[in-house]
Amino acid sequence: MMKKALIVQGGWDGHEPVKVSELFKRVLEQEEFEVEVSDTLDAFLDVNALKALDLIIPIWTMGEISNEQMNPIIEAVASGVGIAGCHGGMCDAFRENVKWQFLTGGQWVSHPGGDGTEYVVNIKSCSSPIVEGISDFVVKSEQYYVHIDPAIEVLATTRFPTVTWFHSSNGVVDVPVVWTKRWGHGRVFYNSLGHQANIFDEPKALELMRRGFLWSAEGKSLAVKNGVSSEVFTNTSKMF
Repeated sequence: MMKKALIVQGGWDGHEPVKVSELFKRVLEQEEFEVEVSDTLDAFLDVNALKALDLIIPIWTMGEISNEQMNPIIEAVASGVGIAGCHGGMCDAFRENVKWQFLTGGQWVSHPGGDGTEYVVNIKSCSSPIVEGISDFVVKSEQYYVHIDPAIEVLATTRFPTVTWFHSSNGVVDVPVVWTKRWGHGRVFYNSLGHQANIFDEPKALELMRRGFLWSAEGKSLAVKNGVSSEVFTNTSKMF
C-alpha cells in the first residue's frame, strides 16, 4: 500500500512555498508516496485524516495557526505520523505558537548577512542513516541562527560568526542545521537549508531532505507494526 503525505504550503511568498512544494512532491512521488498538496491550514483540522497519513510536510513561513488547527497535528505526530520540513517553512512558521516550537525542536531568530552568505554545512559523525556517506559541503544562502530544543539529535551544523555583527562578541559557535527528534511515537526531521527552491540544486541538500522524509515516515509503519498507541503519553496536567 502506498504511503500518504500531506504538504501544506503558504505563508510568506519570499520562500517560494509553491516551488518548494512542487519539488518535494516530485521527490515523494518518486518514492511511491501518494501526495496531497493543500494551500490552507484548515487541512490540519481533521485529526483522523491526519492520523491516516504517514508524513506531514509544512511549507508555511510566519503566519498564525489556531489551536483548532494545531492540536490535531500534535496528536497525529504523537501517534506515529512523521513531520519533516526545511528553513522558514517549518522552523519560522507560527512564531507566536510555542506548541509548534516544542513539536519541531527549534525556532529561527536571525540570518546574519542575509541571502548569499557563503558557509559550510558540517556533517556530524553519527549512526543516523540520514547523513551516512554525505560529506561537508558549501552553500551560498541564508545562514540560519536557531534556538533549539536540547533534546534534538544534531546531524549537521554550521559555524558562526561568518558575518560580523552583535553576536560576534560571543566567539565561535556551531549552530544546528539538520536535526531529528521524537514526539510521542512520531519522528521529526528539520533542515534549515531552503531559503528558495534553488538551494536544492545542490544534490547533498536535496538528498538530506529525501532521506529525512523517508526516515520520518517510517515511524508510522513502526507504530502500526508494534500496535502502539499515543495514549501511553497522555497526561491531564496543563502542558501549555
